[in-house]
Amino acid sequence: MRASQFFIATQKEAPADAELISHKLMVRAGLIKKLGSGLYSWMPLGLRVLRKVENIVRDEMNKAGALELLMPAVQPRELWEETGRWAVFGPQMLKIQDRHARDFCFGPTHEEVITDIARKEINSYKQLPLNFYQIQTKFRDEIRPRFGVMRAREFLMKDAYSFHTNYDCLQKTYNEMHHAYSNIFTRLGLKFRAVKADSGAIGGDGSQEFHVLADSGEDALAYCEQSDYAANVELAEAVTTHKRSPANEAIREVDTPKQTACEEVAKLLGVSIERTVKAVAFVAQEKFYLALLRGDHMLNEVKLTKLSGMTDFRLATEEEIRANLHCPPGFIGPVNVEPHVHIIADSTVAAMSDFICGANKPKFHLAGVNFARDLPEPSLVADIRNVTAGDISPDGKGELSLCRGIEVGHIFQLRTKYAQAMQATYLDENGQSQVLEMGCYGIGVSRIVGAAIEQGNDDKGIIFPLSMAPFAVVICPIGMDKSEQVKTTTLQLYADLKAAGVDVLLDDRNERPGVMFAESDLIGIPHRIVIGDRGLAEGKVEYKSRKSPDAQALALTDTLTFIQQVLTA
Repeated sequence: MRASQFFIATQKEAPADAELISHKLMVRAGLIKKLGSGLYSWMPLGLRVLRKVENIVRDEMNKAGALELLMPAVQPRELWEETGRWAVFGPQMLKIQDRHARDFCFGPTHEEVITDIARKEINSYKQLPLNFYQIQTKFRDEIRPRFGVMRAREFLMKDAYSFHTNYDCLQKTYNEMHHAYSNIFTRLGLKFRAVKADSGAIGGDGSQEFHVLADSGEDALAYCEQSDYAANVELAEAVTTHKRSPANEAIREVDTPKQTACEEVAKLLGVSIERTVKAVAFVAQEKFYLALLRGDHMLNEVKLTKLSGMTDFRLATEEEIRANLHCPPGFIGPVNVEPHVHIIADSTVAAMSDFICGANKPKFHLAGVNFARDLPEPSLVADIRNVTAGDISPDGKGELSLCRGIEVGHIFQLRTKYAQAMQATYLDENGQSQVLEMGCYGIGVSRIVGAAIEQGNDDKGIIFPLSMAPFAVVICPIGMDKSEQVKTTTLQLYADLKAAGVDVLLDDRNERPGVMFAESDLIGIPHRIVIGDRGLAEGKVEYKSRKSPDAQALALTDTLTFIQQVLTA
């Protein structure tokens, strides 16, 4: 491709509302243009990147035996009513009406549509298993679209849905999709991890997320360097191995006139924060609860919602705290509470003795507190906290480390959730009607581009993996309009690279070298060749890798072979 025949529209400044580096660089590099809140046009340069991601996703899905189809983006309300999700999916769903006042939505996902296809087309066990996928635009009405394509309202997604006669068959395809996803992200040149995850609004049983590792990631991940264990912090099990020691201290009040946070109380008393316990007040099914956590631990709301009766819990208001504990927030605790106050203790707290907690008395805490002696044993003990670095890995093979990740893929075992609701059945070997088992497998195709930039960038711009870069090589001729030798050499090398199947951009715009170099770095082209009279006088050209600070001289006669070698390395 000649730059003079292409459209390159880089910018010096990032938009004022851009927060993430990927958003800033995608706009500055001219990959995307904003149309409205959470809506972006993919410009020719950006579309080349997007299509390369899409092609790798499609290739691996095809290799895994999935069949591509394309379903409507606009979906009728009736299908969503069958699964009960029309009302519960939430305000993220963009609901619209046609001229006859019939309700539709712009599809945020396609479980209902594909299940409708399955119940009409799948009749016999002989047709199974089947795995369908599509690469299509989705729309979710984010309350606060931000971060460019990372949290856009309209985005490109690959979603696949598999159908099976039994769970073992589903598990086999689920494992195949896990393998296909690993191949996809490996081919894309990304550092990633597959982690155990919560199924969220999609539902079903087991699920795993695929995360591109980046410091700017919204998700906290826990992993073990000594094993393959990895999980979203929302789901990672906090293992407690300590056993409660006998009480050694007498319970006593301590004056804490201004200290409400555990860190402040521990500092005042000259003890470790690990000896403190904090109480989180919440309400569930009109009952008042205190969740007890060690002072340095954080409540894991996802884990809490999984406990019986806690699905719709909410944090208590200050008025509710005062009404139930007769004390302002900051000094609340589990000792001498009324019978209607239910206590849930995190597993770590249940193993503590001689701990410090709120006294349910303004400006006071209690020290030397022990279960069974000073307060009843908790009515429920459960893992309700986030894991921390250094915790024992749940597989027992080492300690947990924490990192940040950007979710780019998610695979689910839906089981019979949608098939049961929509009566999607098949006839088994005995002619008996059975409910289909289902799996669901999603990849955020457009989100991958932003995630890759979050992982690969420097002060000059984007550092794309080769497989995703808009062009593999850029040729930057110096004085091509003035030197016949530079022009002839440049055009010949350009033709040779194209003939060899290299995705090459010739910057023939007669720009100054600094402009050409800065733009090629900004848009993330991995390899650059500079041709000028000075080098040609010695039979050489200059080569520079986007990842290297230094350039090197190449013999002109070796350039084609060298480029082919670095592209296949």
